[in-house]
Amino acid sequence: MRPTIDMANLICPAPAPAGDRILLAHGGGGRLTQQLIENVFLPAFANPELEARHDGAVLRAGTARLAFTTDSYVVRPLIFPGGTIGDLAVNGTVNDLAMCGARPLWLSAGFILEEGLEMDTLRAVVESMGAAAAAAGVTLVTGDTKVVDKGKGDGIFITTAGVGIIEAPNEIRPSAVMPGDSVILSGDLGRHGIAILSVREGLEFEAPITTDTAPLWAPVEVLLRAGIELHCLRDLTRGGLASALNEIAVAREVGIRVEEAEIPVSDVVRGACEILGLDSLYVANEGRFVVFVPAAQEQAALEALSSVAISKNAARIGAVSEGVHDGQVVLKTGIGGNRVLDLLSGEQLPRIC
Repeated sequence: MRPTIDMANLICPAPAPAGDRILLAHGGGGRLTQQLIENVFLPAFANPELEARHDGAVLRAGTARLAFTTDSYVVRPLIFPGGTIGDLAVNGTVNDLAMCGARPLWLSAGFILEEGLEMDTLRAVVESMGAAAAAAGVTLVTGDTKVVDKGKGDGIFITTAGVGIIEAPNEIRPSAVMPGDSVILSGDLGRHGIAILSVREGLEFEAPITTDTAPLWAPVEVLLRAGIELHCLRDLTRGGLASALNEIAVAREVGIRVEEAEIPVSDVVRGACEILGLDSLYVANEGRFVVFVPAAQEQAALEALSSVAISKNAARIGAVSEGVHDGQVVLKTGIGGNRVLDLLSGEQLPRIC
């Protein structure tokens, strides 16, 4: 492993001071993101669907139950090992629908293009979006394009929205999590964030690291077909595993205990994180999720997930525990101690998705 990184370009995840201006950390999925949601957006747009704090809204249209979600992508660089901003936008939107227990069906896309963008780059991004949509079984049915002055758009920004039909028989949301539930992780952590950083900072590793970006409806579908009672699903994007678990613990007012020894992280990602001073539990992923299921169905859920390539290495990593303070996530470390996994106040890796 041979890093050649300018450490001055890394943003320290130290607590950021309160102020009256937006910081990069407000977009990092950590504590400042939560404060932004709670102090600005929720008071302005308060409604039951939004206050569920799920990856998408669950809506009814006649007898049909729909999931609806929207997301924006500002990743830098636009093309990275194993993916582009285009397939990332498709998969990220598809996955938010899947986390609601919905089969993804339709997408929209809005493109903000910067003057001077090379046409070959745009074609590569758009073609990757088309391929990702075909692989996920969704259709991009509408969209919009705007162009901004050179220096005002950083190449391409993409905003997507998605609609899907909910196939889960029960409501899948943080409020459904129960004490004693098993917490299952669908695969190894950290590959997306480290893949982005490797290009951004010119890092070379002993083995290649590619993004894990992928559609996640297939493993959710096998869980549903196996009759698993899914209490909550959450994909691990900004802020990684630790932030996702904290969001659920706070929303449901429960404690969660996880075991470091059971959390899969590849050797190359672990080594990169150690050298760079990053914590793999907070590094972004784009093809991983956690699922909360009744303890009695834990083994059946693992067997179902192992039948799908994207989740073949799924593992039980912990449980909802009455021995942990409500709203808190505790990690049992590899040496047997306990460590509180809190939300980051700063941003480990900005512009990651």
